[in-house]
Amino acid sequence: MIISRTPFRISLAGGGSDFGEYYRVTAGAVLTLAIDRYMYVTINKRFDRAIRVSYTQTEIVSKLNDLHHEIIREAMRATGVTEGVEITTIADLPAGIGLGSSSTLTVGVLNALYAYRGKHVSHADLADEACRIEIEVLGKPIGKQDQYIAAHGGFQFVSFHPDERVTVTPMSCLPATTTGLVKRLLLFYTGVQRASASVLEEAKERIAGRPATRDALDAMVGLANDMRASVADNRIRDVGSNLHRGWMLKKEMASNVSNPTIDALYAAAQRAGAVGGKIAGAGGGGCLLLYAPLNAHPAVRRAMLRRGLVEIPFSLEPSGTRIIFAGT
Repeated sequence: MIISRTPFRISLAGGGSDFGEYYRVTAGAVLTLAIDRYMYVTINKRFDRAIRVSYTQTEIVSKLNDLHHEIIREAMRATGVTEGVEITTIADLPAGIGLGSSSTLTVGVLNALYAYRGKHVSHADLADEACRIEIEVLGKPIGKQDQYIAAHGGFQFVSFHPDERVTVTPMSCLPATTTGLVKRLLLFYTGVQRASASVLEEAKERIAGRPATRDALDAMVGLANDMRASVADNRIRDVGSNLHRGWMLKKEMASNVSNPTIDALYAAAQRAGAVGGKIAGAGGGGCLLLYAPLNAHPAVRRAMLRRGLVEIPFSLEPSGTRIIFAGT
């Protein structure tokens, strides 16, 4: 049996610049961190040649092409594990809440399948293969940041180059700075699970066809660099105001990134003492990420809990995807 563990993520700045429609013209960049909430994938050898996959549904098929779960199907095809296995997925958090679940799953499945074959694959290669499967094979309207932070973990500045190279640079700052930043971040589940495809499709179309959207993304990349400099200089108080600026820019990228309910929640958090924040992921619901001084946390929590939100406590996950069990 093989068990992989792969972290979810929170993106702080630069989201959208990881779309090929943007970075193939102008290099993109995101500041992002992995959190200690995980996707687990188990693989076990079956007694026969059938394939059993268990997620929110259970599939038992005799041929790989008959498998409906497209990510697992294509990961199996890519790794050469095409029969005689049972695969299960278990997550700490539900899908569709803006924390990169589909890419976390893709990276975790690939890591587990390669380990099942006895093959070590680097974090960079796992991320690259996950991007190929999701973007090229399955045609998902997504960027590249989620795959790389799921694979590498930690607190990273990720750059996307016009020649398709991706560079992952660990944040250079004092450990106390990272700890202080994470302590000031609050994450709340809004109760909304949404398919991000419609938001992302619109964002991609706007990147390709609207100069104003490209201008907003230029500003987002600049913001990622500003936030990186602030953290490196131990000016974590600037992160809150930069998150707010980023949220205002993000709302320009697609009409359905926000809605009156989300805007009301954000305003309530600000009145309670939050300096800035954003909806995690593509927008439209999911999780609300907030930055607030520590002395404002009780008031912000009360304001969000009164409105029915559920807090998701988290810490930094330094290691990225890992094989946590390999045996019989």
